[in-house]
Amino acid sequence: MQRPDWAPDTIDIERPSVARMYDYYLGGSHNFAADRAAARAMVDAVPEAPLMAQANRAFLRRAVHFLAEAGIRQFLDIGSGIPTVGNVHEIAQRIDPASRVVYVDVDPVAVAHSREILSSNDRAAVVQEDLRHPERILTHPDVTGMLDLSQPVAVMIVAVLHFVPDSDGPAEILRTLREALAPGSYLVLSQASDEDRHDTGERAEAEAVYRRTDNPLFIRSRAELTSLFDGFELVDPGVGWVPRWRPETPESAEDAEQAVFMGGVGRLGG
Repeated sequence: MQRPDWAPDTIDIERPSVARMYDYYLGGSHNFAADRAAARAMVDAVPEAPLMAQANRAFLRRAVHFLAEAGIRQFLDIGSGIPTVGNVHEIAQRIDPASRVVYVDVDPVAVAHSREILSSNDRAAVVQEDLRHPERILTHPDVTGMLDLSQPVAVMIVAVLHFVPDSDGPAEILRTLREALAPGSYLVLSQASDEDRHDTGERAEAEAVYRRTDNPLFIRSRAELTSLFDGFELVDPGVGWVPRWRPETPESAEDAEQAVFMGGVGRLGG
C-alpha cells in the first residue's frame, strides 16, 4: 500500500502494530491495512474486542479524573498509544492547566502523532521508549525536564502489561518505577485477563492473532495483577473488571467481565 505522509519511513506498514490495532478498535484513523486485517481477525475471534478497548479507555479517563481531583499534577503514561479523544493531558489540564504529562510509547506512529498534537502544549512531552527499560524512561531528559520525581507522580500503565512476558520481569520493572517515586505517588494498571470467563477457545484464537505482531499476548489472573501492585496500597474497590472501577453509572458496570480487562489504582505510602 502507499505510505501516508504521516507515517515515518522507518516503520514497516505491512506488519501489524498493537498500538495501531488499538487505534482501529477505538475508531481512529491512524492504522494501515495490515493493522485492520489483524484487528478484524481479533474481532472474529473475540467479538467484544472493540468494546473491550473502549471500556479500558474509559477506565483510564476515570482514573485520571480521580487522580487529578486527589491533587496529582504530574502524570507519566507509559504505553500511551496513538492519541484519541480523552487523553491524559486533556483530562488533567482541564482540572488544573498546570498539570504536566509525559507520554511514552515504543511505536513510532504513536510518538509522531503525539508530538504533532502536543506541539503547542508546553506542559506535555513525548518519549519513544520501551516499558521494559524503565531506567531509560526515568532518566530520559524529556522526562526529567518535565516531571519532578521528588514530588508525587501518577504512573499509568494501561492495556500494556499483557504484552510483557514473565521472562521480561514485569514485577522488577514495576519495582524500578516504584523505587523512583515519591510518597503519595500512584500506579494505574490494567491488562487482559480471562478470570471467571468460560474458555470458549477465544483465548487461544486471540493469542494466535497477536503472534502476528511484535507483541504476543500474556494473559494474567486477578491474583497475578494484584501482586504487581506490591508496595502500593490499593484504592477502593481494588483490582477488578475495569467497568466496575468507580463507574459513572451502575448500568455501565453491567456485564463487566465482557470487558476482559482487569485493572486498579494503588497509592504509594510513606
